[in-house]
Amino acid sequence: MAKRKRLEKKKRVVVRERNWEEQPEADFSHDLARHRRALAKLPEHSLYHHTLSDDFMSNATVVNHARKWAFVRCDDMGADASETQLCLIDESLQEGDETLLAPGDRVLVERDVDGNHVVRGVAERKTMLVRFAPRRRGVEKQVIAANVDALLIVAAAAQPPFRPGLIDRFLIAAQMGGVEPVLCVNKMDLVDREPEQLSLYRELGLTVCLTSCNIGQGINTLRDVLIAKTSVFAGHSGVGKSSILNALDTGLRVFTREISEATQRGKHATTAARLYELAGNIRVIDTPGIRTLGLWNVTPEEVALYFPDIAEHGVRCRFRNCTHVHEPGCAVLDAIESGSLAQARYASYRRIRENLESETK
Repeated sequence: MAKRKRLEKKKRVVVRERNWEEQPEADFSHDLARHRRALAKLPEHSLYHHTLSDDFMSNATVVNHARKWAFVRCDDMGADASETQLCLIDESLQEGDETLLAPGDRVLVERDVDGNHVVRGVAERKTMLVRFAPRRRGVEKQVIAANVDALLIVAAAAQPPFRPGLIDRFLIAAQMGGVEPVLCVNKMDLVDREPEQLSLYRELGLTVCLTSCNIGQGINTLRDVLIAKTSVFAGHSGVGKSSILNALDTGLRVFTREISEATQRGKHATTAARLYELAGNIRVIDTPGIRTLGLWNVTPEEVALYFPDIAEHGVRCRFRNCTHVHEPGCAVLDAIESGSLAQARYASYRRIRENLESETK
């Protein structure tokens, strides 16, 4: 016969009240994960609430970051460029319409009561490379790199094929972010001559560097372009961005991968943007390869303004709001017909404009 369960009065659970005001740290475990979970429940005037003036002095540079953590190089670390500090990110810092942190950001780092390094503030960005990324957890404006002097647009002469479309998008992004663009065509050892479209970019006044990491072609020339600057490397996967870094500084040993023989597309070797300190006073932010670059805050009507050769002809169009697609009296279409404007540049303009138009529908 089954025993009858004893009916007992449930024991009352005594909950210990915590005095958050007078002893905010007394009831926290020193275990970091539990400590952060508890901090997330504190009121606004809690331990992590920190108000900074607009003119605070930054003391560190972001190397890379992920979620609530950041690796930074503090100004007082001395000459060792490989030394970084792992920091928490103050939970009072919130993302707005753009990502909170990016490699190259200048930040203020302080210690909390437990001795943890914490990023307390992010200084205003002087320049930036931005992409439109609406699928990135609700943030539409993704800052790829901050406070950079130059954007090195890396393309391959072959394997993968030379694609001017992405170059033209990066040129627009560089103008938007106040960054000087430089074009680097890598893997020149795989071709007999340079891509014919390069003459168009030289006519626009763009600095062009031809390189080959296998035979060392153009590496010293590129190094001279990058000295005393902070640059961001960007381009398709497989074009050799990481290989160029290794060629510029053999002590880096950045991981690289071969392209796919089946698709002739690059495989991702770099998975997150990271700031590197190279020998010879060169700072480079290496970024993951991308297949397309979404343009932030550019309307279809504004695209022609970022194509200097098209804008030059466009001032002579019959209509002020000419789209340079179908209107009568369009000076741009006349220039295409006469051969004074390159068909390849116009085709790139049309692709970008049509893509932006489809996004706004």
